[in-house]
Amino acid sequence: MRLHPEGIYFALITTIICIAGAVLAIHYCKQPALKWSLVAVCVLVTAMMFMFFRKPDREVTVDPEVVVAPSDGKVVQVRKVFVPEYFNGECTEISIFLSLFDVHINWFPVGGEVVYSKYYPGAHTFAFVPKASEKNEHTSVVVRNQNGREVMFRQIAGIVARRVVSYAREGQSYAQSSESGFIKFGSRLTIFVPGDVEPLVKVGDKVKGSVTPIARL
Repeated sequence: MRLHPEGIYFALITTIICIAGAVLAIHYCKQPALKWSLVAVCVLVTAMMFMFFRKPDREVTVDPEVVVAPSDGKVVQVRKVFVPEYFNGECTEISIFLSLFDVHINWFPVGGEVVYSKYYPGAHTFAFVPKASEKNEHTSVVVRNQNGREVMFRQIAGIVARRVVSYAREGQSYAQSSESGFIKFGSRLTIFVPGDVEPLVKVGDKVKGSVTPIARL
């Protein structure tokens, strides 16, 4: 387990503030119960920051016949929808909600060339609300695999998340299950696959990013 580069700044600032807070509490707080409660809070906040930006070591899934989960989390939507962006047609939507306790690294669900990438500034409402996919701050990325099949995935910011980071660049090729970005502090990943694709997950399933197959191409 390591600290992800996206979290170095946040972890450093949090650690400095919490150390300062703990030192002040120890030196100036006269009530023992309150003093050690404040110290415990500082330690907990620091630990949670490091936990949020953790980078686990995983045996990733590489299989051109499947779509791999682009993030950790819980499946909250599996349905057929009309997607006007890029596809302008019917697709199967699979949405994954990430809690604050999930790993927030994102991975490419399929390998291939990025043929479309766009960032949308927007609101920061609850990520588990269906409309968040369109109204919240998000990025949309489409990858075309070696068989010409195209998959779109959206990084969607939530009510706590304030920034989505995408590493995808149009015209470049990426390996399946390699890192595609990061969403900071609570979010949602929505995947759109062609309508004839077979989903391998259902609502309520827990998935592991870069490991769990979620659809068969």
